[in-house]
Amino acid sequence: MTSLFVILNVVIMIALIFALYLMQSKRVSFSKRVFASLVLGLIFGFGLQYVYGPQSEIIATSTDWFNIVGTGYIRLLQMIVMPLIFISILMAFTKLKLSNHLGKISTLVIGILVGTTAIAAAIGIAAAVVFDLEAIQIEQGESEAQRGAQLEETYAEIEGQTLPQQIVALIPSNPFLDLTGTRPTSTIAVVIFSIILGISYLGLKRNQPEHADLFATAVEVLYSLIMGVVKMVIRLTPYGVLAIMTRTVATSDLSAILSLGKFVTASYVALIAMFLVHLLLLLVNGLNPVTYVKKAFPVLAFAFTSRTSAGALPLNISTQKRLGVSDGIANLAGSFGLSIGQNGCAGIYPAMLAVMIAPTVGIDALTPSFLLMLIVVVAISSFGVAGVGGGATFAAIIVLSVMDLPVALAGLMISIEPLIDMGRTAVNVSGSMTSGILTSKLTGDLDTNMYHDHNQTLEVQA
Repeated sequence: MTSLFVILNVVIMIALIFALYLMQSKRVSFSKRVFASLVLGLIFGFGLQYVYGPQSEIIATSTDWFNIVGTGYIRLLQMIVMPLIFISILMAFTKLKLSNHLGKISTLVIGILVGTTAIAAAIGIAAAVVFDLEAIQIEQGESEAQRGAQLEETYAEIEGQTLPQQIVALIPSNPFLDLTGTRPTSTIAVVIFSIILGISYLGLKRNQPEHADLFATAVEVLYSLIMGVVKMVIRLTPYGVLAIMTRTVATSDLSAILSLGKFVTASYVALIAMFLVHLLLLLVNGLNPVTYVKKAFPVLAFAFTSRTSAGALPLNISTQKRLGVSDGIANLAGSFGLSIGQNGCAGIYPAMLAVMIAPTVGIDALTPSFLLMLIVVVAISSFGVAGVGGGATFAAIIVLSVMDLPVALAGLMISIEPLIDMGRTAVNVSGSMTSGILTSKLTGDLDTNMYHDHNQTLEVQA
């Protein structure tokens, strides 16, 4: 009987996928198809949970089959992340879009990422205070205790690293190894390696222009090839979002979420507030925030469901381009945003945790010196946070250890971690795109006509 129900669930998923395909064949816009996949996944996921229960073997087996579409889609996106970063930055150099203002552009991108992370930390602190969040309010069960022990083990592995050592870890020693993404700092290392090659190309162009022309042609061909793969993968977005959303909702522990409703609410209030800050920054710089929301919806929806900033990179870069950002800045902002200044994971989350945990060791979290130090520590520690699952945990460990707070207590949030992480990832990606748009605007590089052109949306018809 279990197999029969699993087959039925898989057949329903296939039918929903076919419905999305029909929408595509009828030229329904990409944004509308992504939104439809979100709604269908939400309804189907709740339906599965209502009928079988989140811990059911039927759901476990069914979602295992759904993962062929959902996890498979994420893997395809991750497959093209490193090649896309590498070739896009090189392409920017060959087109001379970065060479004249590279230092200024890099400084602005990183400055905006870190600056908005400091703002995010302040918002996280405010949310924790307003909602009166304290770690002692959360009941610690077996899973929370196990999670706390894991965090302490992780902390033991990184405890001996000084800040200079962490900075050195960003520098590539084996770029081919970093292209495989094996290190948490691989993304930044690939960006640095690409920039070094780009600078070398500029020297080659001055001294041996014929060789430089050959290299530029080869880069352009490879770029066209990689972008072809990117477009192929992005076409699968509605199907991937459907499967991921269904799995997430079907397997969520609703009782735990309800029991920690105040913490979930506070987290999302902070995340929404930070998103509004992004919109305010755009507005102050003369850009229509409504236009940004409309064009950014597909990538934010994917980031929300998939919980991976790295997997969202191709959509991130494509969206920035449709908002008038040049190739070079879009790729720098998207790439740096994977490991620097993640507003949700490295800003709001560790700041909230620190304020929640401080009273358990007799520290007054409202002391000005504590709050100022916390914001500074959060901003600095936002360097090198991996744009994949676990980045927020790594950031929390660093911040809590520097603030001399018990790391293990961060494990108290394990039951609602996936739900909160969805919002955090979306805010991370929004912060990355905002840094690219603002940098383009401040350097006079932004194509404002394209930004406001409503026809320049993320459309990837078959």
